[in-house]
Amino acid sequence: MKIALAQINTVVGDLQGNEARIQAAYQRGVREGVDLVVLPELAVAGYPPRDLLLRPDFVEQNLAVVDRLAAATCTTGLLAGYVGRNATRPGRETTNAAALMQHGRILATRTKTLLPTYDVFDEDRYFEPATENLPVEFSGHRIGVTICEDIWNDEDFWRDRRYRRNPAMELVAAGATLLFNISASPWHLGKNHTRRLMLSSLAAKARCPLVYCNLTGGNDELIFDGASLVLDASGGLLARGARFAEDWLTVDTEAAHSVAESDAGEEEMLYHALVMGVRDYLHKCGFKSAVLGLSGGIDSALVACLAAEALGPENVLGISMPSQFSSQGSLDDARELAHNLGIRYEVVPIQSAFLTLKEQLQPVFAGRPEDVTEENVQARLRGVILMAVSNKFGSLLLTTGNKSEMAVGYCTLYGDMCGGLAVISDVPKMMVYRLARWINQEREIIPQASITKPPSAELRPNQTDQDSLPPYEVLDAILEAYVVEGKSPRQIVAAGHEPAVVQRVVKLINGAEYKRRQAAPGLKVTSKAFGLGRRIPIAQKCRE
Repeated sequence: MKIALAQINTVVGDLQGNEARIQAAYQRGVREGVDLVVLPELAVAGYPPRDLLLRPDFVEQNLAVVDRLAAATCTTGLLAGYVGRNATRPGRETTNAAALMQHGRILATRTKTLLPTYDVFDEDRYFEPATENLPVEFSGHRIGVTICEDIWNDEDFWRDRRYRRNPAMELVAAGATLLFNISASPWHLGKNHTRRLMLSSLAAKARCPLVYCNLTGGNDELIFDGASLVLDASGGLLARGARFAEDWLTVDTEAAHSVAESDAGEEEMLYHALVMGVRDYLHKCGFKSAVLGLSGGIDSALVACLAAEALGPENVLGISMPSQFSSQGSLDDARELAHNLGIRYEVVPIQSAFLTLKEQLQPVFAGRPEDVTEENVQARLRGVILMAVSNKFGSLLLTTGNKSEMAVGYCTLYGDMCGGLAVISDVPKMMVYRLARWINQEREIIPQASITKPPSAELRPNQTDQDSLPPYEVLDAILEAYVVEGKSPRQIVAAGHEPAVVQRVVKLINGAEYKRRQAAPGLKVTSKAFGLGRRIPIAQKCRE
């Protein structure tokens, strides 16, 4: 069968726009004479639609799109995901469905069986699962149609399974000779490799070709990498879609030959994921430009690089806001970075405003020594300036805090946390350094001093981050173990970390939950990010 995979970038809720994208892909398939055009999971509605699914008008309009798509089909078939209506009650009102269309009508529909309800997923809140799924006769083949999670539960690949059923192998047992999976699989570091191994294992076990069409693009916190795959009956690679971009793949499952594998490094994939996440978040929210504070440090430098790549340098404004504690080296580094990137650059000092505010607060603070309060005042003055520029010019303010800082609360509410998108809030500090070096591999874009100097908030004389925190390599290792891997403090200590350091870091992480709850949405790039996928109560006393 000659199949085309349309790896498109949908917009959640943009039913008219998504319909146009699907129609354009289908017409291309017709022109190229393919048998079937395949699109991702919930291509009509966009993924994830979340509580839009509770709006009857949204569901009805999505169904009307499917009817129009079906009516426009000819000999070439079309397979696309949409929001279905659950005809059996009691139960949830909607289903996560796929429609196979040809000759002006819907030939068959299939419903997702396994509904993920963990990490960032909440599908059991909205959808009714399928109770059975049988092959469909199409173009001389018995095809099995699955949706995303339906292929993530093979007992021979996963040691710990979330579900009792294996929908893909149930289809094979029922006579399917060609497996399809339409997917909206969010990306994080390491997922490409796991997904490739899993799909190859499944195709070889099923002894039939497997066609996997994945969504691409950024929707809120989630990033979808695309990287669609077509595998032969032995699990060999026949075709693979681009990463972090729309793509069009055509393959004949009976005549295709294996292609060579190609992998990118972690830094390269993470860079392109973040760039796409920034671009799609701004554009899909209606913004054309961004503003951020440039401190001369490595975090703001990385965010500026990502924004310039995503939006074009002419659409990025960096603002330096020096105080009496800012070093000349940091000011020079910020200016040099802006020059290297070609972004707009302004300097708005905060010293006079800070001194004025200190004087106004003096009667209230009388008799109390200066402490972190005065440091936070500086950060909040900078937040006021950046938000003012954001309001005046309609630019989205990007925050520049990394995951390590967010973890332990080394950030200021209504100060450096001000903004509409936390670009690197899921990127640990040591990975920030790796990304900076990768960006500089051909020429120096980020000033070398921003990479080599000790990190500092520069809110008091001679301050460095390590005055308040363990070395970042230690902090990141504990953060990975405690937050991402879910290990207990006792287990982290047993792995070789100092008990007092572990106790302190864990206490900081638990105590900063109230800050993270008020943070801007952040782009998810690791297997466990703060925010949507980690739901910890603020007022709680659970301690280990």
